[in-house]
Amino acid sequence: MKNYADVIGIDVSKLTIDAHIHKKDVHRLFSNNTKGFKKLLSWAEKQLGLILYFYCFENTGNYSLNLSIYLDERSIDYVEENPLLIKRSAGIVRSKTDKLDSAMIARYAWLHREELGLSSVRDTRHLELGRILAFRDQLVRNRTGMKSSLKELKSLLSSSSTDLCCKSIQRSITYITKQILTLENRMKELIKSEDCLERNFKLLNSIKGVGLILSCQLLYHTSNFNRFNSWRQFSNYCGTAPFEYSSGTSIKRAHKCHHIGDRKMKTLLSLASVSAIQCDSELKLYYKRKIAEGKPKLVALNNVRNKILARVFSVIKRGTPYVELHQYAA
Repeated sequence: MKNYADVIGIDVSKLTIDAHIHKKDVHRLFSNNTKGFKKLLSWAEKQLGLILYFYCFENTGNYSLNLSIYLDERSIDYVEENPLLIKRSAGIVRSKTDKLDSAMIARYAWLHREELGLSSVRDTRHLELGRILAFRDQLVRNRTGMKSSLKELKSLLSSSSTDLCCKSIQRSITYITKQILTLENRMKELIKSEDCLERNFKLLNSIKGVGLILSCQLLYHTSNFNRFNSWRQFSNYCGTAPFEYSSGTSIKRAHKCHHIGDRKMKTLLSLASVSAIQCDSELKLYYKRKIAEGKPKLVALNNVRNKILARVFSVIKRGTPYVELHQYAA
């Protein structure tokens, strides 16, 4: 990064943002809207003048999105950091307030300014795709809950077809299913609206086990494969990469995946691997070979998950669809 002279740490909440200038040790509260953002820039310019500085705040999803868009549109330097990294670097903290959090964020950004990289806002299509995926997941969870309730009611009633509650739940399930299909059609429209997205989407769908939802999640989380350099980095992000655990000469445990990771991606990859070992002859043989070697089933399944990720990044890098070995040999 540039030779910055100071940093402004910002703690973002739903309605307000707390700003703290690190070297001056000055704090001020602003509203989390466009009016507050304007006051923030005026206050920062008045306090720091013409010296070079940048903003740092945690990635809090929708709460910090408007601030990042506002700064990005004005080409203002900012860093949107993972909250867990900031929290674990704080050391022992006995009290917690938004004012103290903003100072902690400013201190973190100043100490790690040489390692941090400036952030930027995703493309509008990518942002909409992420919102649709999140809302679809919510609808699927709601539909699953209603199906469970309907099943339980049917087991208790002698005539469920005439019960008003069962009819109402069934109508709700039908309506939610239509909404899910509408969202999926919109996802397809977004992908077709950009040539690069559509090309990568078709490449991903050439891999067995990778369908619409997993393809869209991969495109969103990797920013159309511009965010990660290799499948190993993305495996680490998802939580499917095994790590060594040893200390001295006596403590040597088996390699295992860390609990920190994107749980949604990990779940989708698990579903894809279960599907792949049933319909993909190569992965089926690979899975059976791992089991024959004495690997536990979950470990063998995790190997299949990483195999799928390796194929995903390979087809994107080559720019050609995946072809099974026996077809390639023929």
